[in-house]
Amino acid sequence: MTTTPLRHYTANIFLPLLVLFLLLLPSGCSTTGDVVRVITVSNDHFSGINEEDLAQLEEIKKSRENKKKDLGLETVISGTPNYSVTEYLKLFPHANDSTTRDYRVGGYDTLDITVYEEPDISRKNVRISAAGYISFPFIGRIKVKNLTTLEIEKLISAKLAKGQYLLDASVSVTVNEFKSKTFMVLGSVKTPGSFSLKAQDRVLDAISKAGGLLPDSSNQGIIIRTLNPNTPKESKLVIWIDIAGLLNEGNQASNLLLADKDLLYIPKTEHIYIIGQVQHPGSYPYRGKKTTLIEAISMAGGFTPIAAPNKTRIIRVENGKNKIIEVKVNAITKSGKKGQDVLILPGDVIVVPESLF
Repeated sequence: MTTTPLRHYTANIFLPLLVLFLLLLPSGCSTTGDVVRVITVSNDHFSGINEEDLAQLEEIKKSRENKKKDLGLETVISGTPNYSVTEYLKLFPHANDSTTRDYRVGGYDTLDITVYEEPDISRKNVRISAAGYISFPFIGRIKVKNLTTLEIEKLISAKLAKGQYLLDASVSVTVNEFKSKTFMVLGSVKTPGSFSLKAQDRVLDAISKAGGLLPDSSNQGIIIRTLNPNTPKESKLVIWIDIAGLLNEGNQASNLLLADKDLLYIPKTEHIYIIGQVQHPGSYPYRGKKTTLIEAISMAGGFTPIAAPNKTRIIRVENGKNKIIEVKVNAITKSGKKGQDVLILPGDVIVVPESLF
């Protein structure tokens, strides 16, 4: 009777197992220690998830796709320079200075023009033509488009003096109706639409004109601003504004002065989705950049008795591909590895499978 050396026997068993293990490793897999593993897949095949959870995943996917189509703004935002309020004001330091942002009149605005001590030639509701002209006694037709009210006062006074009608006329001009400039408010507001832009209108004025925010509005909004409108140099940029800070904390930094053709967009609150073996599965408002996986599971009431915490997955879409982040939650909560807790992003789907044992 011959015996096989132990090391030879071990090698015969170990090598096939090693090969089998390597073959079973998912493609595109990268690991971050023994607690978190990240896998990138190019399709929607998620092994180990039951049919009910897969059906919920499909519904969530459709919901996210429909949201991305909302107003076609995703393309505009991603393809346009984006700035925070601070970054924007560094580039355009006078953009929020009311003393340098006098209203410049345009077509269809109406003016009240008063010449003191001369009621016969004073006029109310003087409409500016589409081309930017008004008519005034003794002067006739004059162009006022793109002038401030102070500049119009000086122009009328100078014209009256030049014609020897009034040598030192004291003229006052106010805008009676603002019609030439507009802005839009869209998204999660009560009455979205287009509104006339008045002098010194700001973000809070825009929200008020749109009837206020809806309960599902996001904490952040954007202004899509048109620079040099109706000129060959026309371009757009995006300014991100802190709606929550403005409304709840009195932070006036985001209460920017509005400009002609501004679009203020208030998106709906971003959500995260938690399905599977948690006490209260469903969608939850995204609380911000510091929300972690453990906190998200706590929001859903924690695990059920039959959950498999160490097989928890986060499904995230990045650049059109599904990224699966596998997390051993028990290793984080029970072994003191809180530093490996995973930050949650808007749109993430957390899947907690059922334990097989």
